Amino acid sequence: MMREQDDLMRRGIGMTSQRTRERLIQRLYEEGVSNTKVLETIRRTPRHLFVDEALAHRAYEDTALPIGHNQTISQPFMVAHMSELLLEAGPLDKVLEIGTGSGYQTAILAQLVERVFSVERIKVLQDRAKERLVELNLRNVVFRWGDGCEGWPALAPYNGIIVTAVAPEVPQALLDQLAPGGRMVIPVGPAGEVQQLMLIVREDQGFSRRVLGAVRFVPLLNGPLA
Repeated sequence: MMREQDDLMRRGIGMTSQRTRERLIQRLYEEGVSNTKVLETIRRTPRHLFVDEALAHRAYEDTALPIGHNQTISQPFMVAHMSELLLEAGPLDKVLEIGTGSGYQTAILAQLVERVFSVERIKVLQDRAKERLVELNLRNVVFRWGDGCEGWPALAPYNGIIVTAVAPEVPQALLDQLAPGGRMVIPVGPAGEVQQLMLIVREDQGFSRRVLGAVRFVPLLNGPLA
């Protein structure tokens, strides 16, 4: 009986059903997401487990939703788009995520790359995210509670870095932790105003930067918060 309840929770009912998810996948495809692995991963990942129960009926809308502590779970399109950009040059074995948040982006990455190292400054959010990933049996993620601006230098370098909060400029510490040929996807700009999503690649003679369009993210803040 417990197994049946668990399966039902993951599949969802009503507004969190598989049919509702399929509509979301179709919308992401129409908006330009073409990586079939990314789309399939989003299709099978129960986003309703990563939001408050009161908002579960909105889990498969293509919109950001509040998760408390002035944070949000990212819009599904942005999760798909950033994941696709990270994987554009091929498979990755070691990815640093700055901003665990609800753990949804973490869960998507964990199914697309070999290992994820996720840093979050708000401990209560990361603790909840850990529980959700255990529920989904995703065990290739290591968590660190700390300042995302510092990255995770002890385990560097990383083949990919994904930042899920906006920085006024690209933190030098994160550039230093990117492996040769590695890719970073990061929103850059002033908090509360129009920001730009950037793709940064570490090349032989430095870093190439590509601006990918306007976005809006919560700010990347310094210092851990219990």
